Amino acid sequence: MKALMILWRRELALAWAGGGGPLLACGFFLCLTVLVPLASGSDPAALRPVAGGIAWVALAVSSILSLERLFERDFEDGTLDLLALGPAPLELAVIAKAKAQWLAVGWPLAVTAPVAAITLGLPVSLAPLAALAALIGGLGFALTGALGAALALGSKRGGLLIAVVVLPLFIPPVVFGAGALERAANGQSPGPALAFLIAYVLFAAVITPFAGAAAIRNAQG
Repeated sequence: MKALMILWRRELALAWAGGGGPLLACGFFLCLTVLVPLASGSDPAALRPVAGGIAWVALAVSSILSLERLFERDFEDGTLDLLALGPAPLELAVIAKAKAQWLAVGWPLAVTAPVAAITLGLPVSLAPLAALAALIGGLGFALTGALGAALALGSKRGGLLIAVVVLPLFIPPVVFGAGALERAANGQSPGPALAFLIAYVLFAAVITPFAGAAAIRNAQG
């Protein structure tokens, strides 16, 4: 457990090293949500019905930016070999790195999500729901993103391969997250959509450590 805590703290420190990497994801997220109104004519009535979907697509794309270095850096300097030989199972190390990814990138994006949603025309009253849904969905993005990063480990142009692998896996949280905002905007309870979003996160939490650890062992040969 002590080794996992050290790994977790190391991942958080590395995420903010070299100029604040998570801020890049937040800036990219906001730029995407500002570009859409500018490109579509900035008519709030036309933009509001699809605002939730646009916000979640931008959130998913922004979550991919830092995935390439999640395992690749440790693979190159031999840290993954030490983790595989360490006292903690490699499956728990995968979960620790995914959790650090969520705290370092998912939380800042969740804080940014209400601003992006309001920019796209959603009511201000939906800001707390936008943050909550982005926080839950961000954990799902971190888990399935870690799986995609492990599968692309050691390959050339790994960043592009990660995007190809994880974007299909990101479809369910985008659908459920946008559905929660749409239901709330129409005066309905967002509970069912949030329940599906939580179910997706739980499913990813079960699959990712085993599949991710197997992919890392395969890359290590």
